[in-house]
Amino acid sequence: MSDGYPLRPLGEVMRLDIQRTPMKPATTYRLAGVLNAGQGLVTKGEFDGGETEYTTMNVLHVDQVVMRKLTAWEGPITVVSAEFDGFVVSNEFPTFTLGPELMPDWMRHVCRSPRLWTEMKNRVSGTVQRRKRLNPEQLLQIQVPIPPRQVQARIVEILDAIDNQITALDTEADAIQAVLRRLRADSMTDGAVDEVRADEAFTITMGRQRSPQRSTGPYMTPYLRSANVGYGTFNFSDVLEMDFTPAERESFGLRYGDVLVSEGSASETAVGMPAMWRDEIPAPICFQNTLLRYRAVDGVTIPAFVNHWCQWAYESGQFREVAGGTNIKHIGSKRAARMPVRLPSIEHQARIAAELDTMSEVVAATRAEAVQLREVRAALLSGLLDGTISIDAAELEVA
Repeated sequence: MSDGYPLRPLGEVMRLDIQRTPMKPATTYRLAGVLNAGQGLVTKGEFDGGETEYTTMNVLHVDQVVMRKLTAWEGPITVVSAEFDGFVVSNEFPTFTLGPELMPDWMRHVCRSPRLWTEMKNRVSGTVQRRKRLNPEQLLQIQVPIPPRQVQARIVEILDAIDNQITALDTEADAIQAVLRRLRADSMTDGAVDEVRADEAFTITMGRQRSPQRSTGPYMTPYLRSANVGYGTFNFSDVLEMDFTPAERESFGLRYGDVLVSEGSASETAVGMPAMWRDEIPAPICFQNTLLRYRAVDGVTIPAFVNHWCQWAYESGQFREVAGGTNIKHIGSKRAARMPVRLPSIEHQARIAAELDTMSEVVAATRAEAVQLREVRAALLSGLLDGTISIDAAELEVA
């Protein structure tokens, strides 16, 4: 992992704690869990010592390293912060005490390094993906670069400064997003505006059903399904194809400004999740019956207003309220058509959309800046830890 600082096994600079604290009846314990990607700990609730299936647990102490043996996901390792001092974890979460060579804050950043996660994954055992495990002895075999403590301190200062900037950007974006959602709700629930049925304001179409017979054919066409639609975003990592005739391409094809809404899902949070199509993939591209397509009606609605109405219907839970079904909720085209819409004039729609679009762009730009800063941080973290990026160069980058 290093070209600059000496590599040493973790077993030389921290030791495995051998602790098994007996659980006492009539004693309340606070339970913690380890998040992925070195993101720290999470509260898992409280329990009485006499009611747990475990007879012993591990008690966390500030500045310990704690890991999760189950490593199907990346980076289940962190340093215990002061707020989790005294929490307990099961014996599936071994803990380690740092030696004097390591600063806890520096180790906290090491735990967020993808290079460490790769080393951990290379040592897991087991054949079933979700049950692969890393024993603590295997973690201690991993070699990491160990800079002098004064260098560790400067690295911590640099990375903490970037983290503070990222936190500030996230906070700003969240605040603007909250205002945006309030304004959107006010605009879509204006009692002074006439109410109509949704099928009078929009053209609502359910996509075509997938079938084995359509898996091949002369008109293979990419299509979107609910897995491709997020909250205002699309995921194009797995776009499938099936045969759509030219007439079907006309009926189920997407055009700029259409809004795709997730029609149903086992997860209620995904029901009604909308995203506006902006020709991200060249036409023709169609959609499956796990999605509803909302399209503006000429002279009645504009695409930007349709988008914000669908965003509001999702954010406010209106889509989930009309959805039927027990385990898997479905909106259905008939229920979607009956939903009430406060429909302002075209001119008023344009003013509403202009204001909301401007705020949406600010949110997107702020989040994009945070993403870019995270990428800078990741590169700096890797370079600073192995010494391939100098402290002085990193400080210039941050400045």
